[in-house]
Amino acid sequence: MTDDNSMKDQLDELVENMVRILEGEDAKVYSEEVIAEFRNSSNVGRMADADGDGVADGLCKDTMEMWVKVRDGLITDCTFFTDGCGATIACGSRLTRFVKGLSTDEAMRVKPRDLVSMLNGLPPDHEHCAALAIMAFKDALRDCEARRSAGAGGVKR
Repeated sequence: MTDDNSMKDQLDELVENMVRILEGEDAKVYSEEVIAEFRNSSNVGRMADADGDGVADGLCKDTMEMWVKVRDGLITDCTFFTDGCGATIACGSRLTRFVKGLSTDEAMRVKPRDLVSMLNGLPPDHEHCAALAIMAFKDALRDCEARRSAGAGGVKR
């Protein structure tokens, strides 16, 4: 039994060391904002009663889905889901928090570089994550407008 406890302690120590190493490597590549946004993601999940939904597929094979609620021209809620990497999750989370309270016109002017700036930068090989989030979000806004134009209740995709 002592050997089992000793092995468990050694395994726990190994895992803790690996986590410290990985966290140190992440800090070399990603800003504190990206790491914090990934670890404490906001607004993750599907929205059953959304006014609009959008999807974007990246060349990296990541997919981002976004849902929005709009009242009187203002974004009142926004959620996302992705099968992507940590940078994609961070982009989705930060964008959903940023757009709440904006008018749809203001929100449509947000660009990928704005999102990259909000996150205090992304590695060049992950800047496409910001574009993926923006594309999915704008697709959701266009869907919302299409539903409203189609009449009460709109046409759901």
